Amino acid sequence: MTPSAAAARFTGRTVTGERRWSASLTEVFLADGRTVMVKRCDGAGAARAESAGLRWLAGAGAVRVPAVVGEDGRLLVTDRVPEGPASARAAVRFGRDLAALHSAGAPAFGAAPPGGPEEAFIGRAPMRNVAGSDWPRWYAEHRVLPYLRRAVDAGVVRPGEAADVERVCERLPELAGPAEPPARLHGDLWNGNVLWGADGHVRLIDPAAHGGHRETDLAMLGLFGCPYLDRVVAGYQEAAPLADGWADRVGVHRLFPLLVHAVLFGRGYAEQALAAARGACPPGR
Repeated sequence: MTPSAAAARFTGRTVTGERRWSASLTEVFLADGRTVMVKRCDGAGAARAESAGLRWLAGAGAVRVPAVVGEDGRLLVTDRVPEGPASARAAVRFGRDLAALHSAGAPAFGAAPPGGPEEAFIGRAPMRNVAGSDWPRWYAEHRVLPYLRRAVDAGVVRPGEAADVERVCERLPELAGPAEPPARLHGDLWNGNVLWGADGHVRLIDPAAHGGHRETDLAMLGLFGCPYLDRVVAGYQEAAPLADGWADRVGVHRLFPLLVHAVLFGRGYAEQALAAARGACPPGR
């Protein structure tokens, strides 16, 4: 199905034109004046996983997301978000809303959104949503170690280097900080998935939503830079203060996304993952 055909099917409106943004994303214009975005998702079930994630995040009534219009196979249709400039005021509001999203909770660590598949995705990479009751053990077994093995098999992490990451996984119970209940996570919260709306409200797109540790979203948000990050954190802390020492645990929470990037994009990200592991748990300690 073409993007225009998908938009017409799910909206019931005549299409007047379209504009290709990339190989996977098309803006479609409708006769009633609306504009929708049609995304071609990688992998079987990816559109269903993403639409379920968006609906789950929206159900918290906290951070705003584009409304899901429909999905079919690998095509996802959502409302178009008019974008505006980032601002300190919007950043503080976003921090408060993100805290409210996390506080909405999840049934378990690794829980998939209602209606979402167990075999989900983070970007173009597979991600299994398998429930667990203990965050350190779940994070090691179902996030970090599977991608460490992939990275070693791909040759971007050398076998002798894997011990640095394995050591962090073994010591996660003491490195993870105070126990936290499962939070409702976006799951892939890098700056590219944060849209600064023209109305002054942030929208989140492209989730890899699941139940997880709230510090994971914040660690990911700072990984590639985010406008007014200090104001986002200030707003978050005002609404739901983070446990003492959270900033020292950022490297632990970045291990998974960095290893995913290492598998997808190569050695440079593997070196960042290894540096994060050694920073969190230096060799010999």
